[in-house]
Amino acid sequence: MFVAIGNTPRDYAWGSTTAIAGFRGAAAPGGPEAELWLGAHPGSPARVLDAASLGHDDLAAWIAADPVTALGSRLAEQGARLPFLLKLLAAAEPLSLQAHPTPEQARAGFAREEADGVPLTAYDRNYKDEFHKPELVVAVSETFDALSGFRPLDEVRGVLEVLRAADAAEPQPDPGALDLLEARLSGAHPLLDTVEWLLRDGRGGDTGEASWVVERVTALAASELALASPYALSFETVGALAAAYPGDPGVVISLLLNRVRLGRGEALYLAAGNIHAYLDGLGIELMAASDNVLRGGLTPKHIDVSELIDVLDFTPIAPPLLAPVEASPGVAVFRPDVPDFMLYRVEAGADASRVALDGPAIVLVEGDGVTVTGAAGESVGIGRGESVYVTPDERELEVTGPGVAWIATTGAPGASGA
Repeated sequence: MFVAIGNTPRDYAWGSTTAIAGFRGAAAPGGPEAELWLGAHPGSPARVLDAASLGHDDLAAWIAADPVTALGSRLAEQGARLPFLLKLLAAAEPLSLQAHPTPEQARAGFAREEADGVPLTAYDRNYKDEFHKPELVVAVSETFDALSGFRPLDEVRGVLEVLRAADAAEPQPDPGALDLLEARLSGAHPLLDTVEWLLRDGRGGDTGEASWVVERVTALAASELALASPYALSFETVGALAAAYPGDPGVVISLLLNRVRLGRGEALYLAAGNIHAYLDGLGIELMAASDNVLRGGLTPKHIDVSELIDVLDFTPIAPPLLAPVEASPGVAVFRPDVPDFMLYRVEAGADASRVALDGPAIVLVEGDGVTVTGAAGESVGIGRGESVYVTPDERELEVTGPGVAWIATTGAPGASGA
């Protein structure tokens, strides 16, 4: 069964005023559009466009009423929930630094806050549900900028060396703030110690030592020497973040992280514990259907430093790129190591392309329209920016037409991370 779905983009202040409208071939709304949610998450479930045909206005209500048809027997028996959420995300300003828990951390945190009687809507609530929230984002714009994961320590030392050189080049050097930063970075747990110190000391106003470090690093990052260094993009990001969130410790934390610029079609996969922030660009985002976010700066929202430190993975990594695998001509698949989701990009061209399904799916079309045919022979035309929910009984989709079909579906049942 094919069910046409849609939604109203969420108007978060960091959203683009043109990108989502352009993707959908619609007029610009005159205000920001940040995220278009396509799924059954209660925060913004997708609308069923022909509600009369199903007797339900949105995807979440239909799944609750008829989980076997909507999800298939396997998922109906495992909690009757759609395990993934597909989004179109358009960032014109930086999002908050954040990380997401493992399944075990989510279950324990949710149970703890429930037992403590913390309302789900409370400002200081960390865990809104019992689920993890790994994420995949694929660049749709020509570039997509992000921070993701702690960079290798030799790069962190290189960044600090550039800042010291910039300080030394000034008429009146003032290295004291850099000495404080280097002292934290020289300990047994350099990244953990530095992040915890910056967040605890730097959010108490402008009187702490960490606030001095933020101010001094921001100034040095704007120097000619810094902007001509191998870390120029990271230092440019410091300037942009400081302009948006002056004095925020996340400005300095950004220099500890990988500064990533994706090209169109490239992807990041953000596993549990990965500290990240999207900065600019339009992307297809696919994630586990959860609302569990631990924030770490660049936000006026609640930051629970202790819980964040417990959740973060401080292991230095290279940028966590996820390369697609060519499943067949015109079909690329982004397949992370979790059972919740995987993502196909189908560009059929003159020939039909096929995608096998092991569960429900959502199809979102980029560019010109496509026609999608299921295993039972039913076909549906999907135009630019339109989306369709596919029930698992279709088993295989044949895609024809000049557009690009992004197909989100469940991963292999045996994948790790369940």
